[in-house]
Amino acid sequence: MELLRSHLAKVRIPEPTNRIHKEECCISFDTPRSEGGLYVDMCSFLGFGKDFVKWNFERTGNPVYLHIQQERKLVPEDRPLKKPTLLAIGVEGGFDNQEPEYETTYNIVILPDYISLPFPSVELPEKVRLAADGIILAEGTAKKEQLAAWTAEKKKISEYALTLQQLDNGVVVPSSGWKCSKCDKTENLWMNLTDGTILCGRKNWDGTGGNNHAIEHYEQTKYPLAVKLGTITADLESADVFSYPEDDSVEDPMLAQHLSHFGIDFSSLQKTEMTTAERELDQNVNYDWNRIQENDKDAELLFGPGYTGLVNLGNSCYMASIMQVMFSAHSFISRYYENRSLREAFDTSPADPTVDLNTQLTKLGHGLLSGKYSVPPQVKDEDGKTQNDKQEGIPPHMFKTVIAAKHPEFSSMRQQDALEFLLHLFDQVERANVGTPDLDPCRSFKFIIEERLQCPSGKVAYNRRSDYILSLNIPLHEATNKEQLEAFQKKKADLGLEGKEISNDEIVRPRVPLEACLSSFSAPEEVQDFYSTALNAKTTAIKTAGLTTFPDYLVLHMRKFVMEAGWVPKKLDVYIDVPDTIDITHMRSKGLQPGEELLPEAAPNEEENDTSMELVASEDIVGQLASMGFNYLHCQKAAIKTSNAGVEEAMTWLLSHMEDPDIDDPISSGSAKAPPVDEGSMQTLVSFGFPEDLARKALKASGGNIEKATDWIFSNPEASSSSMDTDSGNAAASSSTAQIDEAAAVPDGSGRYKLMGMVSHIGTSTHCGHYVAHVVKDGRWVIFNDSKVAASVDPPKDMAYLYFFQCY
Repeated sequence: MELLRSHLAKVRIPEPTNRIHKEECCISFDTPRSEGGLYVDMCSFLGFGKDFVKWNFERTGNPVYLHIQQERKLVPEDRPLKKPTLLAIGVEGGFDNQEPEYETTYNIVILPDYISLPFPSVELPEKVRLAADGIILAEGTAKKEQLAAWTAEKKKISEYALTLQQLDNGVVVPSSGWKCSKCDKTENLWMNLTDGTILCGRKNWDGTGGNNHAIEHYEQTKYPLAVKLGTITADLESADVFSYPEDDSVEDPMLAQHLSHFGIDFSSLQKTEMTTAERELDQNVNYDWNRIQENDKDAELLFGPGYTGLVNLGNSCYMASIMQVMFSAHSFISRYYENRSLREAFDTSPADPTVDLNTQLTKLGHGLLSGKYSVPPQVKDEDGKTQNDKQEGIPPHMFKTVIAAKHPEFSSMRQQDALEFLLHLFDQVERANVGTPDLDPCRSFKFIIEERLQCPSGKVAYNRRSDYILSLNIPLHEATNKEQLEAFQKKKADLGLEGKEISNDEIVRPRVPLEACLSSFSAPEEVQDFYSTALNAKTTAIKTAGLTTFPDYLVLHMRKFVMEAGWVPKKLDVYIDVPDTIDITHMRSKGLQPGEELLPEAAPNEEENDTSMELVASEDIVGQLASMGFNYLHCQKAAIKTSNAGVEEAMTWLLSHMEDPDIDDPISSGSAKAPPVDEGSMQTLVSFGFPEDLARKALKASGGNIEKATDWIFSNPEASSSSMDTDSGNAAASSSTAQIDEAAAVPDGSGRYKLMGMVSHIGTSTHCGHYVAHVVKDGRWVIFNDSKVAASVDPPKDMAYLYFFQCY
């Protein structure tokens, strides 16, 4: 005990705002239920598994830990499931009672000799007892951040909070023993912040819940705000305040004052009720995803290295499917598993490893690939039978938190587009490896697209950009089963006239070869309102595209979501015939050819004063979008950002960028007085492979912002092409040199690929439904469906949303 007292300076009592990592190790997926339990540093509140706690002691010198060990209780196999009868947490009949039951033990452990002292114990110093109690009672970081994310958007401050008038009616609310003033309900109670009346909440669709007395009280009195009793603790931000006129959960910055008006001391209250966000989270996480997809019950479940599932955190299947494919690619395996140990990752991480992306990717890589967490379940019931034959999987809480930090969508609990997440992942990983580009695993996915523009003068321009995804249109007119489709449509129409519907097993879907989709990428297309420096006028140019480099891994995105009548997003019900191998060597672009002449540059005085150097939004596209009710400026930006490719492309861009913080910023123009260009920013763009004059122009047009400047370059092909040297003696050399500079940082393979993975989507929109991954491992297809990993009986090669090919 004296040894413990000598270390009291290394013990902290947690505050309500501290992040407590008591559910999971920060460098592995060990939990209190793992062998050896979890050690929580009583100074930093970071959690460590038994194999990693010594690393933390050696690094920080923090010797005192709260050791948490959970052992699963044995239960009969035929135990009936209990249905929650109370809207409460941690009480008989409340939520979470369907989960397996665990016996939890606590000890205070002192390193380096692992001296263990039982907890609770009155013999322990008071500071240690208070600190341990604080850790045990605190909401764990994973759960707290999950709930914060499920709230989706930060609760807005109620417009009624600051001016709320409270009645001096002498009401004093006790700290417990609440009951609805109009019925006998004692759960789901709300206190009106104007008069202190305690009333029950709304009645649920199935008859449970309250009797609607709280909302009826509002309708009679118009007193606007109420707080849910049982959600009030010392952390007032977690209290559930509802505004009836705003019909939403809100923030009340005056809540402490409003509560004290009725004699409530919030610092002494304990949480006993679920907030609205917690209730939604509970319903979502427990949703049975297997109901919305085909399941072969006889599929062989797989275990071992490389066969580890990922727990669905609630609408996180988009992330799980992408990460399973990424950690089947050698570049990610090498960077975050084979060539990077957990010890190296921990030693080079910041003080808090949970906020470092490279550390969490290493943790995820070892979790997925080591096989440590992919073992057949060993839990037996009283009869000696295995209770569950599916692995538990690993929950990627910390990875999701750091990869989604500050991103308004991925940090929420809403379903997301797997493609958008993949691009966000590439962007974040590239940033995390900016000082060591040779280690960046995303380089193996990167390639250079070259676009050739030819105006009626016969002169050409070449524009190059790097990308990670080859996005393909689906030419339905190239379907190989047109006769069957025509017969199906006729039969459907005939049955419609009779008031009948066609059965599901009679539906015929178009079958389009992947080769047709690849051909559509390279097919010539018209570019309206192209400013030709040869003609000094706007005209229509012909654009073709190809690849100047072939990546190690080629990702094909099938554009299955289009705009139907009324401009409503619709998912194409189509099959894509995808072979196991493809050869795209014919898609290689070779740059300026003998006999071709580049478009001349604009006159020097036009570079800063003439908007012809910039792409002008097509009035036809802008007009159609504006007629649908969209903001005119937003429509112009959408047209420019998609290079006037068409209304559909502009609409797609607009729908996905409505919440951009700069969506209302004026469009940068050459006629505007440009700010001085920062030389550091310009050199950064030059290091990306862009010519110096183009980098300078882009920074001027984007106000000096590097990200916007990069986007501007990609969105203004003629600006890029006109930046080339057009002297007759070195035009071709300039073009090829620019290509070499940009292509130097990416691999260039043979152009022949074999299919190695797919991400499939089930649902009517990328922002709803479910994502599943299929990957070729050890010569066979494997399905990764969240935590379930099994041999694939019938991989849906004709139905995927994203295809991943490996160069050979």
